[in-house]
Amino acid sequence: QVQLVEFGGGLVQSGGSLRLSCAASGSAFSMNVMGWYRQAPGKERELVATVTTGGDTNYGSSVRGRFTVSGDNTHNTVSLQMNDLKPEDTAVYFCHAEGFSRQSTTWVPSVLWGPGTQVTVSS
Repeated sequence: QVQLVEFGGGLVQSGGSLRLSCAASGSAFSMNVMGWYRQAPGKERELVATVTTGGDTNYGSSVRGRFTVSGDNTHNTVSLQMNDLKPEDTAVYFCHAEGFSRQSTTWVPSVLWGPGTQVTVSS
């Protein structure tokens, strides 16, 4: 079974930077798109950034220009470089992946979520 493992997160002052990383581990996984979503207390989960195997990226409007997402298809990893962080970026950040995972002799579509990592930005 494929699982997403997240690294990074923590506490940073406003204007600072953090880097999040995520890797798919376990069974074989063929990634189509990986990225990050976030959820602040009392709010809906929202898109942060995604990247496809072809290198196409998509960013949420509130982070465009400050965050950069990058993926490694070979190792099924995705990273998020977050610069100029603001208190409103405070949230739990979830790694997300869509693709195919191998089950026995077949490949089945899979949508995966990581457990989440806390990012807190102090003013």
